[in-house]
Amino acid sequence: MLNRSTKYELESANGHVDSTNGGILELEPSISSEHMQNNSSQPHHPAHREHLQKTRQYYRDMMLGVNDGLVSSLLLVAGVVGGGMDVTAVLLTAVSGAIAGAISMFAGEYVATKSQNEVMSGEIKLEHEHVAKYHAEEMQELSSLLSLIGIPSSSPDLNELSSDLEEAGTSQEEIRELKRLITKYYHANPDALVKIMIALELGVIDDEVRSPFVAGATSFGCFFVGALPSTVPFAIISDPRLGLLAAGIATGLGLSMVGAVKSWATRGNFLCSAIENLSITVAGGAVAYGIGVGFQRLMGNDL
Repeated sequence: MLNRSTKYELESANGHVDSTNGGILELEPSISSEHMQNNSSQPHHPAHREHLQKTRQYYRDMMLGVNDGLVSSLLLVAGVVGGGMDVTAVLLTAVSGAIAGAISMFAGEYVATKSQNEVMSGEIKLEHEHVAKYHAEEMQELSSLLSLIGIPSSSPDLNELSSDLEEAGTSQEEIRELKRLITKYYHANPDALVKIMIALELGVIDDEVRSPFVAGATSFGCFFVGALPSTVPFAIISDPRLGLLAAGIATGLGLSMVGAVKSWATRGNFLCSAIENLSITVAGGAVAYGIGVGFQRLMGNDL
């Protein structure tokens, strides 16, 4: 417990250390809660856009599923059209590829995500054991890991940052005291120590844990949707090459939409994302069609 004489103001953080609360840093809001509530209904400034939150851990599954469905399905039909198959055979191939690919995506993502979760569960169990049996060593490791969240871990680091600290209105002594309070708190709270070590050492927090079923279902659905532009044209167009042209145009539009979603989610450039996706697909489609043509010539008219 800190004495009243050791209580100090951290003006740069707009807060204080409360000696009656175990030396835990508490923040005092610079504006009233009433003012915050009044402003909560106002639109966000562009600099304060909302995070993706609950969906971001499945963003990889969405992008992988739909992109794989778009690209692989077009390459598949391009190959068989180049090989001289009639439209019925191409449609059967496209439907079979869509179903098989979607099931494969579900199985692959389910097994991969479950395996990753099991690996992390083992690591977390080991971290619990480390904190229980080697508490002092874990506290030393925590001290070195604090630099990952912007708290200098040693005196040389503080000396290098001295000018920046002075500009921010924070002294080296205040940083040392803050670090001492943090280590004191986690030393007295083993459960909290386990959580921060899992976050800093393993890079895992509870909200980011992925569900194997959700990951698999997301990949399944996105792949199947991505396969539709290369499948539907052959159900309504009787000429295989015209069907391939329509599939290529539809797939290009689909890839452009994927690029738009990607640029929105990553705050990136839409044009670059679209060109990247289209370039890969056009090159792959040309190769697949060429292989089909070559295979047909090699095998003669037996197909």
